[in-house]
Amino acid sequence: MLIFAVDDELDALETNRSVLAEAAPGAEIRTFTRAVPALEAISRDGLRPEIVFCDVEMPGLSGLEFAVRLKTLSPDTRIVFVTGFLEYAVGAFKLKVQGYLLKPLQAEDVREELQYLPPHSKPQADRLRARCFGNFEVFWHDRPLKFSRQKTKELLAYLIDREGAYCTAGEVIGILWEDTPADADTKHYLRVLLSDLNASLREIGMEGLLLRKRGQMAVDCSLVDCDLYEMMRGDMNAVNSFRGQYMSQYSWAELTTGRLYFHGN
Repeated sequence: MLIFAVDDELDALETNRSVLAEAAPGAEIRTFTRAVPALEAISRDGLRPEIVFCDVEMPGLSGLEFAVRLKTLSPDTRIVFVTGFLEYAVGAFKLKVQGYLLKPLQAEDVREELQYLPPHSKPQADRLRARCFGNFEVFWHDRPLKFSRQKTKELLAYLIDREGAYCTAGEVIGILWEDTPADADTKHYLRVLLSDLNASLREIGMEGLLLRKRGQMAVDCSLVDCDLYEMMRGDMNAVNSFRGQYMSQYSWAELTTGRLYFHGN
């Protein structure tokens, strides 16, 4: 679990870190003295905290302003305000934050807030996280998975798009290289990409994600968490997060985009 703590008072921030560590042993806790760096960690670095504990009265962006921007960048992140000012409670709940705690933070109160996290938002250490809505991105422990070739990333995107269905080398070549014939050179390049994908997965202990049989390939969907699969299962958070864009950097994804429009309606 990834938790953010945001407070401009260093003593309060250190106290919050200690209490959060006590209430959620094993969680990764990141602290920020300003709201903007916390937002940058989400927008620039791709981090997706399950829950954020933040002060309300802060210089620069206030906690309320921070919450509005945070919900735009990471709608599933839960927000809990930690402050000594009761008058902010009404504004906080209008933003549908998960809770509102008074300083000093108490471990028992934090544990209660953590109970409200839905199961789908709790990351599993043995699963890859793929974001398909908007541009395709894939994460391991909240960090972008690295590929030595962009085409390797596109190969993984297509296999995830297939939702576990096996496809032949010819089918993959027809998608990734469109009108290019499935000749010896192209098949060799595909083998290079598969080897590259295996190498990237092996580095994180996830080589079992890629399935191969009789010249066909697929992904083991049980090892992937992604908004596409959640939407297909009827998860309303995923349905509501679809904004009409799906794997936007790949033209071949337009067919699935149309299917998602139909599914969402």
